Amino acid sequence: MATHASISGKVHAGERLTDDEALFLFESPDLLSIGELAALVNERRNGRRVFFNINRHINHTNICVNRCRFCAFSRTADAPGAYCLDLEEIRNRAVEAATQGATEIHIVGGLHPDLPFEFYLDLLRTVRAVSSALHIKAFTAVEIDYLAALAGLSVPETLSILREAGLGSLPGGGAEILRREVRDRLCPEKISGERWLTVMEEVHRAGLKSNATMLYGHLESHADRVDHMRRLRDLQDRTGGFQAFIPLAFQAGNNPLGHLKNPASGGVDDLKTLAIARIYLDNFANIKAYWVMLGEKIAQVSLAFGVNDLDGTVMEENIGHNAGAASPQAMGIDEIVNLIRKAGRLPVERDTLYNELKTY
Repeated sequence: MATHASISGKVHAGERLTDDEALFLFESPDLLSIGELAALVNERRNGRRVFFNINRHINHTNICVNRCRFCAFSRTADAPGAYCLDLEEIRNRAVEAATQGATEIHIVGGLHPDLPFEFYLDLLRTVRAVSSALHIKAFTAVEIDYLAALAGLSVPETLSILREAGLGSLPGGGAEILRREVRDRLCPEKISGERWLTVMEEVHRAGLKSNATMLYGHLESHADRVDHMRRLRDLQDRTGGFQAFIPLAFQAGNNPLGHLKNPASGGVDDLKTLAIARIYLDNFANIKAYWVMLGEKIAQVSLAFGVNDLDGTVMEENIGHNAGAASPQAMGIDEIVNLIRKAGRLPVERDTLYNELKTY
């Protein structure tokens, strides 16, 4: 039977936790002991370094064939607020990002029913033409699966063509909760959790890196979270292609799940989830606190709970904010650096592939 003492012994010995032990931690009220273990694991791997990058989000369209119950972003083409950016507008935003010193363009959007496959290639080529210094991190596994079907190609063939057009890595979204029983209630039209993992394995086999996400704080149980992380850990054992794990706190505004009682995860649950991820996902180098959904204060505190990455400057994120995220649309470099320093950590600017660019 798991106890804090037995788990602490395993962590200090560098041994892998079982699912039952991770579940024990989720159900434990002792947040500070969990945080202490997560901090130890992170210190061993990353020391005092906390990464961030200079990036810009481009959500090219919110028109989507899916109607995920947690999503406040998607629209039908005839709905108020529906949009699809043309290539000139995408280019303008990429130029602005490059002017501001960005090293990454992060592109995700809806599954548009009418855009041809060639549009996505032109999108990548347009951004790549702006600056060779801009790494393009684009498309979730859900989008890759959709684009493969649109092109009538296999996933490896699709990835090869997208890479040639400029794709550099994947952001890791669309995972939500992988367990079928929850996913069928949360996003029944979306590809299955098994399919998400299969596409990601193809991504890694093709030589592309990605992140991995988990949407939590809605319909799932603690056991569902552990199951989700186990599947990610198993895939990482096989491919080593995941760069960072990003737990995404459910935002309850403007979506069909907003009626849930106390749907927001809350600060204690946020910190516990990040800390347990650091301890359990022993083959992930980086645990990211996505400040857009957590807010700056919880993100800063999470640096004492095993987190070593704060994402970046972001600039114009729409998906989380449409669902009620109260954070700003962007954060300046000085703000991020100050936030990290005041947490007693060392700010390190990185690129998308975690090459260290500058220590502040």
